[in-house]
Amino acid sequence: MFKFIKQYAETIDNAQIYPMISLFIFFVFFVFLLWFVIKMDKKNIKILSEIPLDLKEADSINN
Repeated sequence: MFKFIKQYAETIDNAQIYPMISLFIFFVFFVFLLWFVIKMDKKNIKILSEIPLDLKEADSINN
């Protein structure tokens, strides 16, 4: 299977550009994610961190 994919990829013109494009997309995504987390409001982080605890309390009240 891998041999077939490798042979097919070698026939594509400019096959070296695809790994660079995927690396660029990967890098941009995680830089954006890091920036988003750093800029996130601290109150919002506190609310999000308590969601699992709130759900457990709500389930115990309903039962």
